[in-house]
Amino acid sequence: MIPADAVNMKRAHAKRLREMYRSAGWPYQDVIEIELLAAGLLERVADARGVDCMRVTDAGIQYLAVVAQSNRESMSAHNALVDHVAQALLREGRLIWKGLTLRAALPAQEAGAAQRWRVCIPDLFSIRNTTVPAYLEPVVYEIKVRRADLLGDLKNKDKRDAYLWTGGQCWYVLGCNAKGQPIAAPEQIPGDCGVMTFDGGRLEVQRAAPRRAVPELPFPVWMALARATPLDGGGLTDSL
Repeated sequence: MIPADAVNMKRAHAKRLREMYRSAGWPYQDVIEIELLAAGLLERVADARGVDCMRVTDAGIQYLAVVAQSNRESMSAHNALVDHVAQALLREGRLIWKGLTLRAALPAQEAGAAQRWRVCIPDLFSIRNTTVPAYLEPVVYEIKVRRADLLGDLKNKDKRDAYLWTGGQCWYVLGCNAKGQPIAAPEQIPGDCGVMTFDGGRLEVQRAAPRRAVPELPFPVWMALARATPLDGGGLTDSL
């Protein structure tokens, strides 16, 4: 049985438990470890030399199983929403890439500083089907079905700046919680991104994404597109 204290555990606690389960159990002696010990998910034991180390308890194993099941369900919901958005974009005649790895330039932190780069992997990246570079209208779509995942993402400004560098628009597409409500309100999303929600099988625009002129795609984006294959709809779930 999972202790009641484990209900308030965070993602960092589950990550630490997984690390302990796969390791020799050397203690970190930090707050996360203290909380796991207090919740009964970890316990102190002595190895053959009498040195204290950490071991995941039976309750900790059960907790990891529950977290794993929750992650699988979340990933399934996430993938389903990605497919819904991709189908909508395909019907608009756009070219779409799923899980594209892009190298993006970040704004300089101070004058004269070296150029910073970041690798980003948007859930979906799309361009118009055109032969005119200025008409491509590259767009990034980030799909979120869990509020905790969304809030963690919004704290990462470099990630958002990378998306905005690779695309003329960046959209957050939000799923709903168990009560059927969007996982966040539009005003909680930075104003440089658009917001869509998915409810009852329909995508609805809650706030349009600002358009940024993109005369031509950056060279790293072109190279990424050249190495990848756009979606054709064959591998998507046609559930819209």
